[in-house]
Amino acid sequence: MPDEPLVLGIETSCDETGVGIVRGTTLLADAIASSVDEHARFGGVVPEVASRAHLEAMVPTIERALKEAGVSARDLDGIAVTAGPGLAGALLVGVSAAKSYAYALGKPLYGVNHLASHICVDQLEHGPLPEPTMALLVSGGHSSLLLAPDITSDVRPMGATIDDAAGEAFDKIARVLHLGFPGGPVIDRLAREGDPAAIAFPRGLTGPRDAAYDFSFSGLKTAVARWIEAKRNAGEEVPVRDVAASFQEAVVDVLTRKAVRACKDEGVDHLMIGGGVAANSRLRALAADRCERAGIRLRVPRPGLCTDNGAMVAALGAEMVARNRSASDWQLSADSSLPVTEPHVPSHDDSGHAHGGRDDGGDDRGEHGHGGHGDGGHGHGGHGHDHLHELSKENLYSMRPRHV
Repeated sequence: MPDEPLVLGIETSCDETGVGIVRGTTLLADAIASSVDEHARFGGVVPEVASRAHLEAMVPTIERALKEAGVSARDLDGIAVTAGPGLAGALLVGVSAAKSYAYALGKPLYGVNHLASHICVDQLEHGPLPEPTMALLVSGGHSSLLLAPDITSDVRPMGATIDDAAGEAFDKIARVLHLGFPGGPVIDRLAREGDPAAIAFPRGLTGPRDAAYDFSFSGLKTAVARWIEAKRNAGEEVPVRDVAASFQEAVVDVLTRKAVRACKDEGVDHLMIGGGVAANSRLRALAADRCERAGIRLRVPRPGLCTDNGAMVAALGAEMVARNRSASDWQLSADSSLPVTEPHVPSHDDSGHAHGGRDDGGDDRGEHGHGGHGDGGHGHGGHGHDHLHELSKENLYSMRPRHV
């Protein structure tokens, strides 16, 4: 509807430059520029390569999203950006760009949490989130069970990985099998032709005395790698499809088992699954089966919305605007370890005023004269705006700790 907030979201936590535009809970544009091919030859994401790729892709991706949505930047009601967690340099590029656009356009700025955004994106496909929402987030960097009574202000960690995240384990096993990077999609594809019961790989942290909702995939990864090594040392052929299927089954078995248990224990009758590994076909199928048998409604966004994208950031930003949450101010900085308990980073005085607009810029410049870092993000997102020099570099690219 026209009176719903129109928000642009910027996501740069890892190797994908994502820009999304939503109106309320309606997705208008989802533009992505991925640098995954540049990292493939290294077998994993290289932070410096990712940061430079974001610098090059930012402005063209924003322009592409605005064109796709059929709106002007001046039509926006706010700009949201991932403030953390993620790679520090990559986050800084996105935060710097968001500050530049927000200041130039006189729009409020919302620094939001990457993990909370992964939950909120489901609104774009299945409508408003139930409250509370139980969410299982699985990706290359995170494996978490979260309870969210209010996605904009109250997200509670139930459990998390104590070592390797699920997606990280997929990448490492793919490397051992010489399948390339990223490992998730190729293992998923090969596993469909293999036997998931062929090899009895261990299920981590599933004993009676283990933490009920925490995850551990390091032991599984080691067990799989040693099994493959033993086969090779014996001169035997490694049954790649059976290994992929058995490994994948061990991962998704634990993930879905603990997620359903958390729902039952907390009396929540639905489960949302997000993050890059949520695109895995076996995870979706097993979760659907177990949720149906437990009387739990399953909500999983389409695969394109599970991986990192700007739409999820815009979705959470729009929810912030709709619920009148306070905007961030010019001290917003990239926080690589931003806790999930902080769905967004409000202004320092938390007064509810939108400090992201140009009208507040004069006061903020006079009050906060902190030295800044992150010189690698110069001029980002501000092309064509002659008055941007009025905002000091110290504030625009400030990396001063938020907690003072």
